[in-house]
Amino acid sequence: MPVSKLISMNEAIERYVLNGSSVAMSTFMEQMIIYSAAHEIIRQRRKNLTLIGPISDLLFDQMIGAGCVSEVKAAWVGNVMMGSAYQFRRAVEEAVPNKIKMTDYSNLTMALALHAGALGVPFLPTLSTLGSDLLKENESLKEFDSPVSDEKLVAVEAIIPDVAILPVQRCDETGNAHLWGSLGVSIDAAKASKIVILVAEEIVPPELISSDPGRTLIQGFQVSAVVHEPWACHPSPMQGYYNRDDSYFSEYHKETKTRDDFENWLGKWVYGVENREHYMSLLGEEKIKSLKIKKSALSVPVDYGI
Repeated sequence: MPVSKLISMNEAIERYVLNGSSVAMSTFMEQMIIYSAAHEIIRQRRKNLTLIGPISDLLFDQMIGAGCVSEVKAAWVGNVMMGSAYQFRRAVEEAVPNKIKMTDYSNLTMALALHAGALGVPFLPTLSTLGSDLLKENESLKEFDSPVSDEKLVAVEAIIPDVAILPVQRCDETGNAHLWGSLGVSIDAAKASKIVILVAEEIVPPELISSDPGRTLIQGFQVSAVVHEPWACHPSPMQGYYNRDDSYFSEYHKETKTRDDFENWLGKWVYGVENREHYMSLLGEEKIKSLKIKKSALSVPVDYGI
């Protein structure tokens, strides 16, 4: 009988995200960014983390500002609507609250690094980034002579995160998961990482998962923990469940310009929050209602019959 891996977010972070860990988050690109896990990491005051992910919206900014981070491996960090990410900028320019190392990737080289990790190979070759300053700044990108032509290539060194924290639409208690929409580099992040924590909108019976094996993109044998936490990605959208909270990004921009402003924001929205249920009560029923999916766009059914 398969053993349930269902635990709370508090327990998942306490057990698997240790000081000094490298953590892959924000792997779905512009959607499904796992804010609830980031806030729990901040509440547990983790330190010296290396954050890995191509585009993080405000998630990395919040964790950097809380003093959890020593290095970021990413293609972009900022407020996608408003521009600058104040906590990230303060850390890089002023070492406030602490100095961080920024290791720059392009979206493609980040994808190749995780894909190499997923394949179990030390690197993958590409033509991308030749002639760019990325080769000067990122020691994991190295130019070399092609063994089969006269071309120059770039070797993208594999990334193997200690932990990947991935939101999914639904899974069973053992971690067999259905997910859909823009997947970004999430599947490779799951395969490359030593530990995988899934955060699910819905926990469903195994029979539902096995009824659509083509949508089971993460399998239970890859997964160490399953957390059931609806609305875990707010203010980011979850495909098929809720939309992006655009007002959140402009409000955060206004409310975190100074260090004192950010600490006040942390006190209200992170340290002053017990769990995700409490967080949702602070958002309020009207806000939640306004973000829910208004019109379904169902896929065409498939037939697995024989």
